[in-house]
Amino acid sequence: MAIITMGIDVGSTASKCIVLKDGKEIIGKALTDVGAGTSGPERVVRSIVETTGMQLEEMDYILATGYGRNSFEQAQSQMSELSCHARGAYFLFPEVHTVIDIGGQDVKVLQIENGAMINFQMNDKCAAGTGRFLDVMARVLEVKVSDLAMLGSHSTKKIGISSTCTVFAESEVISQLAQGTDKCDIINGIHHSISHRVAGLAHRVGVRDQVVMTGGVAQNSGVVQALEEELGHKVYTSPITQYVGALGAALFAYQKRVKK
Repeated sequence: MAIITMGIDVGSTASKCIVLKDGKEIIGKALTDVGAGTSGPERVVRSIVETTGMQLEEMDYILATGYGRNSFEQAQSQMSELSCHARGAYFLFPEVHTVIDIGGQDVKVLQIENGAMINFQMNDKCAAGTGRFLDVMARVLEVKVSDLAMLGSHSTKKIGISSTCTVFAESEVISQLAQGTDKCDIINGIHHSISHRVAGLAHRVGVRDQVVMTGGVAQNSGVVQALEEELGHKVYTSPITQYVGALGAALFAYQKRVKK
């Protein structure tokens, strides 16, 4: 009889679910762009039930992670997103030693050994370098967040965005626009500003191959490329980069179910 486990990652800006069969095969995944304190968890659960055709009661074990993990009452247990991102990244990239997770509201850099986190650094006091930072910049530039990577790739001139504070960086971008600076150059500057800040955090932990980037911002190839330049390491990403925390949660759920 197959063991079915579910991991739910209730983040600050998105809710994600992964359902695993026997701890190795992904049989369903779902995501909604609202997180803790909203209808996000309910909506993502509704979506995963539709995707898999299974009710929550039919799951052998459910484990919650993320910013809002304690508010998801249907889970049998909760676990830190640091551990879950480490475990999920290790499942996807067995050679991983450094995980950089850029979420909606924070940045985490994890040092990994054999799938377990042994050290970490985190910035959750400031929005600079996070998904929120990109949201603000896209709004000021009047472009879609999903178009930032494509637009930044057309840059022909280096523009420095020196402010590390979101509010000051916003003023800096408005000033650049007023001077007639090309939006593509400004976006490329924003990508490098983020990568410089994240690299500073990463160097405090120590950067070792393989470097894996997780979280929604990992979908932005402009940030990934800028980070590779800053770190001097190739940065690996997965097509399911937003689900890595939920994947780790589902893997831990399987371990807990097997140990019962």
